[in-house]
Amino acid sequence: MKKIILTGVDGNLGSQAASELLQLTNKDNLLFCGYNTEVLANYQKQGVKTQQTDFNNLQGLAEKFGNADVLALISMPFVGEKRQRAHKNVIDAAKAAGVKKIVYTSLVNADDPTNPSIEKIDHAFTEDYIKKSGLDYIFLRNSQYAEAMITNYFTFVQQGSILKNNQGEGKMAYISRKDCAKAVAYALLTADLHQQVLNINGKQLMTISEFIEIGNQKTGNQVKYQFISDEEDYAVFDAMGVPRTTEGKFKKDSEAPFSSDGMVTFGKAIRENKMASFTKDFEQLTGSEPLSVQYMFEHSQEFQIGQRHSLDK
Repeated sequence: MKKIILTGVDGNLGSQAASELLQLTNKDNLLFCGYNTEVLANYQKQGVKTQQTDFNNLQGLAEKFGNADVLALISMPFVGEKRQRAHKNVIDAAKAAGVKKIVYTSLVNADDPTNPSIEKIDHAFTEDYIKKSGLDYIFLRNSQYAEAMITNYFTFVQQGSILKNNQGEGKMAYISRKDCAKAVAYALLTADLHQQVLNINGKQLMTISEFIEIGNQKTGNQVKYQFISDEEDYAVFDAMGVPRTTEGKFKKDSEAPFSSDGMVTFGKAIRENKMASFTKDFEQLTGSEPLSVQYMFEHSQEFQIGQRHSLDK
C-alpha cells in the first residue's frame, strides 16, 4: 500500500479528511501533520503516526516527510505572501523527501487571470509551482463551502435583518466542507489520476437568493436578500469588526472567520460568474453524490463554518 501524508489535520478540512482516511485505509499507511500538538496527540492515541510541522520554516521539513508516496497539501488559512511561502516550503520539502504526487486543495477557476478573488492568487501560484516542480498532482478546485453561507444565513436570522452582500445574480455550486474532505481522501487513495484538475462542485448551481429561499423553506424563517456594492459590503464587515486581511485581529467565535478582502472579492467573483463551475468530478472521484443545500439546512447544526485561524505565527 502507498504511504500517505495528510497535512493540516488540526484544521477544519484536514480533520474531516483525516476521519475519512481512517475509514478508508489502514492507519499504518498514514502520516498526519499539523501545528497543534494537542490535536496530534489525539491521533497518536489512535495509533496514527504524526509529525508536528511548521510550514513557515523549510529547515528540517523534508525529514518529517520521509518515506511517503503522496502528500495532501491543505491550503493554509492565511492569505498572501505568507501562504505562498508556506506552500512553497511544503512542495520543496516533499520533493526533497521523495514524495511523488501532491494533492492540493485549490479554488474553482484558480488559473483565470480575470477572476477577481484575492484568494485565488495564492492558489494559482501554488498550482503553478507544483507543475514546475515536476511532481505529479491532483488539484481539487473547491467551490465555496455551503457552511460559510449557512452560518451567514443564521446570523441574519438572529439579527432579524436583511442578508446583504455583493454576489448579486451570480451562481455558485455550494458544496459541503465534508464533501471536500471526502474528495481529499479519495484523491490520496486513487492510483489512476495523474496531472489532473478536478472541480469539486456541489449538487446544483444557484444564486444567493435561491440559496436563501431554500433556507427559508427548510427552517421556516423569512430572510430577505439585498444586493449591495463592494464598498458597502466592506462597510458591513467593518461594522462587524472583521479585519480586512488575515494579518488582522479576529474576534473569538466570529461568525465571519475570514478576512473581508477575501470575502468581498470572492463575492465579486461570484457576481461575475467566475465561480460558476459545475461538473460531475466529485461523483466520479468518490462514487457518491454531493450533499444538497436542502439537506444541509435540514441538519444545519452539523454544517456551521467554525473557526479558521492558524496557531502558527
